[in-house]
Amino acid sequence: MSEQLLPGYFIRRGSTLDRSLLLKFMQRTYQDLFPDQDFSHLEQTVKQYFSSDTPLWWVEQDAESGRHGDAEKLISASPCPPVPASSNPIACLWVGNAIDQVQGNRHAHIFVLYVAPEHRRRGIGTALMQYVENWAIQRGDRQIGLQVFQSNKPALNLYDRLGYQTQSLWMVKFLNAQK
Repeated sequence: MSEQLLPGYFIRRGSTLDRSLLLKFMQRTYQDLFPDQDFSHLEQTVKQYFSSDTPLWWVEQDAESGRHGDAEKLISASPCPPVPASSNPIACLWVGNAIDQVQGNRHAHIFVLYVAPEHRRRGIGTALMQYVENWAIQRGDRQIGLQVFQSNKPALNLYDRLGYQTQSLWMVKFLNAQK
């Protein structure tokens, strides 16, 4: 079942059967930022964390609006929204669960938010963030966490604009292998 996310775009809940598609989108996410890296290891992340307890949503462009670019007329002229082209998602949102280490409360944690480059700057990322915030509020969460690379300026700008604040810094030190 899908629902309209924005004019011309629909969101639908994924299932655990979407494992390979999720992996494909995760790899796209990281390859956008680090094009020369191999991300085959992400398969282990999906195997370890993807389950019915970690919801996944797909965004699909309405087949008619994709062809004609006139989604608003199509939606307003039709008593039921058109059926999305379910075989070709253009964005995804994968959410897990985390525990706030200060307060001890469970909260949503965004694993992946990805919008295909040709669909960016259309409000899809903002709409997905609002969607997941509403979902989290409905299940009783008081906060949402996420990790973002400092080099990902568009994502940082989006999260800042939506009111997200740095709560902690994830620091790493690369170690030389000892022989």
